[in-house]
Parts: sequence; C-alpha cells; structure tokens
Amino acid sequence: MITIKRFAVFSLFFAAGLSFVTGQQNTGGEREMSVEESYLQESVELMVVREQSHAATRENKMIALEYIADLIENGNTGEEVREALEYMSLEGILNKSRENGRLVNNFPDVRVKAVAYLGDLGTPEAKDALLKVMVAENEPMVLTEAIKSLGKIGLNDNEETANTIAFIVSRFDVLNPDNLMALSALDAYEKLAEKNGGIKDPQALRIIMRIADGRYIKPVQDKARSLMSALRKYSAQGKQS
Repeated sequence: MITIKRFAVFSLFFAAGLSFVTGQQNTGGEREMSVEESYLQESVELMVVREQSHAATRENKMIALEYIADLIENGNTGEEVREALEYMSLEGILNKSRENGRLVNNFPDVRVKAVAYLGDLGTPEAKDALLKVMVAENEPMVLTEAIKSLGKIGLNDNEETANTIAFIVSRFDVLNPDNLMALSALDAYEKLAEKNGGIKDPQALRIIMRIADGRYIKPVQDKARSLMSALRKYSAQGKQS
C-alpha cells in the first residue's frame, strides 16, 4: 500500500507540474522540514485525499483513507478531511454509481474505515455526518463502527445521538438481534452519559432495558443492567442539584 500511496502522490505532482520537497538533504541526511515544506506536504496530501476519495475504485479510496489517518494524527481536522470522510462513509448508499443498472461502488469496508476516522476527527460536523450515515446505512458492521464513533465524540445535543442509536438497535432487535451492535451501543451510551451527565431520551432507556431482558448473550445483558444502574445514579444526582 505504501508503494501505491507514493505512486499516487508523484502522479499528481507530474500532472500538476509540481516539484515536491522531501525535506531530505542531497547527501541523504535527514533534517526537519521547514514551515513551507511542511505546508506543501500537507497541501499535497489534501490534494491526494480529494482526488482519491472521489475516484471510482476501492483501492483509490483506501489510499485516501491512509492519507486521512496521517492528517488526523498530525492534527488536521479541517473541513476538507471531513468532507472526504463523509463522502466515503456514504459511498454506495447515497453516493451511488451504476453500470448497466448494477451498483458498482458498494464498499462496506471503505465505509467502516471512514466512519471510524470520523470518530477520530471528533468535531460536531463529524457527529452530524455520522448521524446521516446511521439513517442511510444497512450494513451492521458499518453501523456498529458508527455507533462506536458517536460514543467517542460524546456529543448528545437534545438527546439526538442517544435517540438515533436507539432507533438503529431497535431496528435490528425486532428481527435479528446483533450482540456486537448492542454492546457497542451500551458502550456509547456509557460514554455519552459520562460526558453529558446522564441520558434522558426515553427511547434510549427503553432499548437498554430491552437489551437487558432480550435475546442477547449474558455478558451483553449484564452490561445493560449495569448501565441502567449507573443511569439511575445520574438521575438521582440531577434531582439533588
């Protein structure tokens, strides 16, 4: 993948007529990049992200995701990164490409990585993008990762996040209860409660009770009962304050 990644960069350089400064001396000795060189490298990485995230193949999108991981690790949580992640998280769901009537851009593994990185991004806009994914997505593994990311971000204005998670888990609970999704939801609720002083959404509380008494393995049921106990303590503290 590293070889493909480098090839993508140099292809863009030649196409744009650019010369990339690597930050290395001609003798092969390494040195720290200047501010200008660092800015150029980040600009090139964003160029790669824009081009590869909208390209047709799964491989191109994986290249974009690899660059996004580097950008986020270096503190870039800008709008261009968020837009690319949102686009790829809806690839094949809202952003559809067809050939002879056949959907050709359904890449669940790309969407899984994209929603995971939205969680790493951690911004309110990333949370909004994840909520959009939750409503549109059907793949359990993508939804489970999106739930984890919502918990990681921890924003729950007007109980919107808690309610959306409950809606998704309820949808699967009716026909095909998913233990991993339920556990991820409970973990997310725990984090939301910690960051927001509890959870008040009735639908969320109902789904936690349903998990506790439903068709789930015992460790998941036990986690749900433990969470209900913790939420009662938050409620009691709220009444006292």
